[in-house]
Amino acid sequence: MNTPLTNTQTRDVEALLHPYTNAVALRQTGPHIMERGKGVRVFDDQGRSFIEGMAGLWCCGLGFSDEELVEAAKEQLDKLPYMHLFGGRSHEPAVELAEKIKEISPGNMARVFYQSSGSEANETQVKLQWYYNNARGLPQKKKIISRIKAYHGVTIVSGSLTGLPYNHKDFDLPVDRIRHTSSPHFWKEAEDGMSEAEFTARLVADLERLIEVEGPETIAAMIAEPVMGAGGVIVPPEGYFPAIQAVLDRHDIALISDEVICGFGRTGNWFGAETFGMRPRAMSMAKQLTGGFAPLSAVAMDQDMAETIEAHTGQLGVFGHGFTYGGHPLGCAVGIKAIEIYQKRDILGQVRRLEPVFARLLQAAAEHPLVGEARASGLMGGLELAPPGKKGFAQPGKVAPRLSQELLERGVILRPIGDTLALCPPMIITEDELQEMFAPMQDALDATMAWAKAEGHLD
Repeated sequence: MNTPLTNTQTRDVEALLHPYTNAVALRQTGPHIMERGKGVRVFDDQGRSFIEGMAGLWCCGLGFSDEELVEAAKEQLDKLPYMHLFGGRSHEPAVELAEKIKEISPGNMARVFYQSSGSEANETQVKLQWYYNNARGLPQKKKIISRIKAYHGVTIVSGSLTGLPYNHKDFDLPVDRIRHTSSPHFWKEAEDGMSEAEFTARLVADLERLIEVEGPETIAAMIAEPVMGAGGVIVPPEGYFPAIQAVLDRHDIALISDEVICGFGRTGNWFGAETFGMRPRAMSMAKQLTGGFAPLSAVAMDQDMAETIEAHTGQLGVFGHGFTYGGHPLGCAVGIKAIEIYQKRDILGQVRRLEPVFARLLQAAAEHPLVGEARASGLMGGLELAPPGKKGFAQPGKVAPRLSQELLERGVILRPIGDTLALCPPMIITEDELQEMFAPMQDALDATMAWAKAEGHLD
């Protein structure tokens, strides 16, 4: 029997359409109303405390109450609450943040272009590739390769880049010019007895075949997350990106690194591209760019791409792309302060120090018979649930949500993604807080397994 909805819950379901939510079910359960945050914790309207083990949506790397970020936002709002970058106007925060992004980015990143979200950044990436190849006199070189299980956003083109069925169904996606190659999920996709190196070789062969069928002269770029986040925290197999990079270089196909989740220390380096040996010509970033305290995203591009695009604007007379809130002074000011904090508090070192602790706790959870695999990079990880001895449930996507609910009742917020439980705590988390986050895991897994047996998911 459902508990009657509170006044706020009732107002919510009558006023809001929630993303990634079953709206029919929500009318019965009501939304979970949050009121405040402190450090790695959030507090709901009933006064209950939760460790927020997903850093919100992979974004609050500095937690939920950083006073320096709050002060930076207040100062900027007092000084210049809004200004755009259209028609040659600018402001100091946009310039300084772009300089900082160039300073910490791998490769020869030369220019930065701002948006408000990761989806808009990846939409911009596609438009820039099309514009760039038109400027190069290559009007047929327009297709973009993504991957099955990838997540690159939800706008029409970025949603098409995303390789997850629920982002396409009844939205009439994907659109043309987008192709998907194989998922790099070793545990799930590799043949029995296959090594990671052999699996990588198969993935490379799959990509080569796709390029051959489509024609390399028609393919502009491949976009990839260093670690696939919303696809289930999929860590690439041994040697994957260097091998992929060699194929792309041979065919003059740009590699775009989607750093929306992996950027700004999450994998122990400034960007996931450094962690996994990628050499991107362009990068997308958002989320931890501002610690989640303000909406902002950025695209960084290399020298050749920047100079070619800039020269083409001279021929056309204008660069006809941009967003009202792209480079918003508030977001830029918070982004500057976030990068300063990452540097002065050695957040990258913090992630590296905690990485073995985090991995050890994940592996301990993986000893439970309901867990098929644990995988991690830096301070992001996943527990893939499966019946003992199998690699998936007959009814996918039922058991991990139950485990997430069991953990919520025990004071921990984590996110179910299909049959994977994703973990992405704020990077300021302490070792004691990590231990606290994992403390109810065994009990929650036991309760979930009993439920799964009763519901027939382990038959």
